[in-house]
Amino acid sequence: MSTEVALNRRSVLAERYRRLGFAAPVTNRANYATLLSALQPVAPVANTRPGDPPRLLHRTAFAEGNDATEADRLRGQRELVKGRFLGGTIGYVLARDLELYATAFRRPISALDATQQLLLGVLKSLGPRTPRQLKAETGLLNREIMPTLHRLQEAFVVFEDQTSDDWGRDWCKFAAAWPDIDIGRLGWEAAAEEVVLRFLHAHVFATDEQLRNWSGFPGRTTNALIAQLANRQALIPATVEGLGSGWAAAEDYDTLGRGHLPKVEDPRGVLIIHRGDFLARSHASELKRRYGTDEVLQYLLIDGLFQGAAIGHWRIGPHDVDDITIDLPAAEKQARRDEIIEAVEWWYAPRQGHVLHYDGAELRR
Repeated sequence: MSTEVALNRRSVLAERYRRLGFAAPVTNRANYATLLSALQPVAPVANTRPGDPPRLLHRTAFAEGNDATEADRLRGQRELVKGRFLGGTIGYVLARDLELYATAFRRPISALDATQQLLLGVLKSLGPRTPRQLKAETGLLNREIMPTLHRLQEAFVVFEDQTSDDWGRDWCKFAAAWPDIDIGRLGWEAAAEEVVLRFLHAHVFATDEQLRNWSGFPGRTTNALIAQLANRQALIPATVEGLGSGWAAAEDYDTLGRGHLPKVEDPRGVLIIHRGDFLARSHASELKRRYGTDEVLQYLLIDGLFQGAAIGHWRIGPHDVDDITIDLPAAEKQARRDEIIEAVEWWYAPRQGHVLHYDGAELRR
């Protein structure tokens, strides 16, 4: 199907909200793993400790504990593993999918430099080592060791064994940790196509820019993947009123194109969304254009669309939200004031800090 089709806006937004887990938060381990699989690689919350687990904020409602507790359990058993995906950023994937995502997102190294060779030699001869132990063995400084490990991690040559929030975690050779994984088995093109299709299924509809933002692939690479998928009719060109022109999975056309979703419920409510979240990542360029001059702490998803931001200067330790900026008509902005402030305070007050202003006006409490 080469002709661009019009998708029903209400259906697209409602189905996206559902597939991303916002409409009905999961309550058990089995459904949590299913949702985690749909949204991987899953990032830790932006501006938290490097050892913190990944989060599916607003998407879980366990009777005991929360999604951080469940993520910790899974990574402690090496069922959820850390790596560098999506343009070299930290994320977690299920162990059963590690080969797929490693193949799609690795950044190969054509020739190892001297520092890379030295660290790999130590890991090969002595086995897993912490950065402190590598420093003692090599005499290298931490500022030399960590960037090198990170680059080797991007290439999936080394593996960071993050099974808890312990700072003294081991690094080892990737092949030693995962001997059954063959990154060359699938081939990059097949792996990249598969992860793009998985992304699009969860995202429902995406523009070229959103596909680039999420994947971290260069523009030409993204365009080539889209062309290949469209050529074999796995994707269809589509347009959504107010959302632009882009792509949807061919399997979704009958439902989304005609608005035949059963019991469509429009997304309602306000959610605070960190920058590493699946949806914020795909909208990164748009959000930067809209809020780029401000110091954004987190974004606000209002009725399924990004329509605001929490503004302030991030610090290690408690920090206030200087202002909440909202892109709504004046009357609605005022009518939903308490709802929006409550959504921001869900994360910040009192553990992180206080909200000082709303739409430029000082909050007096």
